[in-house]
Amino acid sequence: QVQLVESGGGLVQAGGSLRLSCAASGFTFSIYTMGWFRQAPGKEREFVAAISWSGGNTYYADSVKGRFTISRDNAKNTVYLQMNSLKPEDTATYFCARTKVVYYSANYYYPSTYGYWGQGTQVTVSS
Repeated sequence: QVQLVESGGGLVQAGGSLRLSCAASGFTFSIYTMGWFRQAPGKEREFVAAISWSGGNTYYADSVKGRFTISRDNAKNTVYLQMNSLKPEDTATYFCARTKVVYYSANYYYPSTYGYWGQGTQVTVSS
């Protein structure tokens, strides 16, 4: 069965860095776009970044552009989110997700495009 397992979250001071990983299993990783979303308490889940199946295209929310980098290693079935210059407003639970459809990267911004989600990893940025 499809499994997505995030890791790498933690507590960091403002200005610091973290690298999140999402290990995927149970499907052919290299033919799906992968995304990262986050959700803070009392707020809706929001798009952070996405990467196409080959890694050739990446997409970012305006709030993280220039600070976060999404990447993937198809040989390791893993997608990463490198987060630099972290701010207190980045505090949230971060989720990785897989699109419902193969070779599809349109509408990457919408949670409904994704059919499978990990359990999330907590990121807390202190001021």
